Amino acid sequence: MGRKKLVPLRDNSAEELGGKLVGLRNELSKERAQISSGTRAEKPSKIRNTRRQIARILTIMNEKKTGVKK
Repeated sequence: MGRKKLVPLRDNSAEELGGKLVGLRNELSKERAQISSGTRAEKPSKIRNTRRQIARILTIMNEKKTGVKK
């Protein structure tokens, strides 16, 4: 992965990142609930991609908190 995916996220404020984080966590819980109820997920890779997006946002939030510039 390059910097291309992170550049648009780094331009957001902490509040915007927090809002996106909440939305992604809700989406992830819905996908997991759908799978646990016995139905097949339309896109199995969606859970992995959502988890990765959450990790990217948390990384950027921690960088902003500690003052690390990339």
